Amino acid sequence: MALITLRRNLCHFSDFRMNGALSALKNQSINHVHKAVKERLYPWLFCSLQPGPFRVRFHHACCKKFHSENGNDLHPVGEPGLPQVHDWDSFEQNLKNMDEQIFYRRLNNFTSSEEVLSFISTLQTLPDTMAAGALQRICEVGKKDGDQRPPKEILENPIFQALCVQFEQEPSSLSNTSLVTALQALTLLSVDPQSSLLLNLVAECQHRLKRGCLEVHNLCVLAESLLKLQGPGCATVDLIIHQLQGEKLEEFTPEDTVALYRILQTCTEKVDQHQTFLNKINSFSLSIVSKLSPKSISQMLTALVVLDQTQALPLVIKLGKYVVRHIPHFTNEELGKVLEAFIYFGHHDRFFITALERHVASLCLTMDPEAISKVMEYCSRKHILSKPILNAVAETFVCRSEEFSPCQISALIEPFGKLNYLPPNAPALFRKLEDMLFAQFNSFPPKTLLKLLHSCSLIECHPVNFMAKIFSPHFLQKLQGEESYLDRLSLAQLTQLFLTSILECPFYKGPKLLPKYQVKSFLTPCCSLETPMDFQLYKSVMFGLIDLLGARLYFASKVLTPYYYTIDVEIKLDEEGFVLPFKVDEDIHKRSPIMRLKH
Repeated sequence: MALITLRRNLCHFSDFRMNGALSALKNQSINHVHKAVKERLYPWLFCSLQPGPFRVRFHHACCKKFHSENGNDLHPVGEPGLPQVHDWDSFEQNLKNMDEQIFYRRLNNFTSSEEVLSFISTLQTLPDTMAAGALQRICEVGKKDGDQRPPKEILENPIFQALCVQFEQEPSSLSNTSLVTALQALTLLSVDPQSSLLLNLVAECQHRLKRGCLEVHNLCVLAESLLKLQGPGCATVDLIIHQLQGEKLEEFTPEDTVALYRILQTCTEKVDQHQTFLNKINSFSLSIVSKLSPKSISQMLTALVVLDQTQALPLVIKLGKYVVRHIPHFTNEELGKVLEAFIYFGHHDRFFITALERHVASLCLTMDPEAISKVMEYCSRKHILSKPILNAVAETFVCRSEEFSPCQISALIEPFGKLNYLPPNAPALFRKLEDMLFAQFNSFPPKTLLKLLHSCSLIECHPVNFMAKIFSPHFLQKLQGEESYLDRLSLAQLTQLFLTSILECPFYKGPKLLPKYQVKSFLTPCCSLETPMDFQLYKSVMFGLIDLLGARLYFASKVLTPYYYTIDVEIKLDEEGFVLPFKVDEDIHKRSPIMRLKH
């Protein structure tokens, strides 16, 4: 196993073969050494001051400035101080005898790159696998939130630089795991793919790949790293997938299986080519669902959506059973991905709804607005009238309305109209909504605003104060955008709002909706504001009426009313109460509609 030697709290390295200490720096003051190091670092660490993507080029300039001679350590005066240890001799460790699990546990407990680097500086020798793991941890915790660039203090740290130098100079001496782990770590940063460090690592990986030396886990790590560096068009990734197809799936760990899904989902244009392999993976994955973490379950469901694996419903159903157990442990983003997948595959069951209700009711006030929107979208799309969820979300909106974007507000309000439910705090909810609309009316995308106001009207919270604006030519033009005509769904929503202004708000005296923007029926094949008829229920009612009335000619189906709604079944009666054939238009005293044959 290759080793990196480190002495005391100094960046003090031998090469991977432990050939001895580096040659000494003589006749230079420590301050001069530090100055020289910085002068050689800056040209390649910050290679461009021009606007554009930040890139880092790794070379080996600095670590040769730090060495010991005859076992006596130098500590540059200008360098950042590392933790003081009173008894260095007792603290120095030989990691060949150290349990790797303890090492990685300590690494995972560190929350900053400075802690990792300080820890490494106290070690005498460092196996290459652990060096790669340390490099990966430095890169993971070193990035600032939302910033892909590594902090300057990390790049200037001699320990970090020396780690990179050793991986650049001797990649052929690394173990397979160390090699791919180092590459994976560096892809976390905005490293220039043409840097000598990455080119050397990638070349060595490709060499071992062609020789068939890499194990399943290493193949998966390598593929994901190359996808980040070179994108889905990378030919090497195709070779990796080909090799993985020849492996026994039983030898894949659950983590490797999920990684395989992530790899394949980046190659959506080749789904048909990989479908046979995907079918095998889908079948095999049924056996490992119980071993998956919440994060892995979310990632697997996301991949199934991206890859359009609608034939993998048994896997989706089994994943759904374990989602119920993990709901409290999902992050907001992971829960959102799970809900997106369930919407896509049409999955829901009462156990999941119950667990989701408990989760939302207890944590809604602290949940991310995007996650709340996904929960409401799921309820709306699956027609789930869950009072605990709707009530909790209504309370949350009143308390945190300023945190929601216009699209999130629409997604939050729409289910109330679609499910015809008013929460207990409805007055406060709609006052808050109205205040936000007055303040941010122009911030709402036109179609989002129309959908929002239409949802309000469905639960008799008529948006009278905004009707004049949405019926105005200016808004209608914005709604149409660059298209030559308005889509039918928008026209139907406008028509319903217009009919509301006539039937429910006779005091409204503002602009009217022009006839050219009105539809004649809300029931259309492509997109309809009416709930589709339940065909099985309709058949039962139809056969019952035929038995009762004696013939099919005594009732009509799908009858359009003057107000554009469709009646599922209508029976005509004369003045004495006798049933008339549905084609008769005279002597009709009463029409008896049956309109509840819906899903």
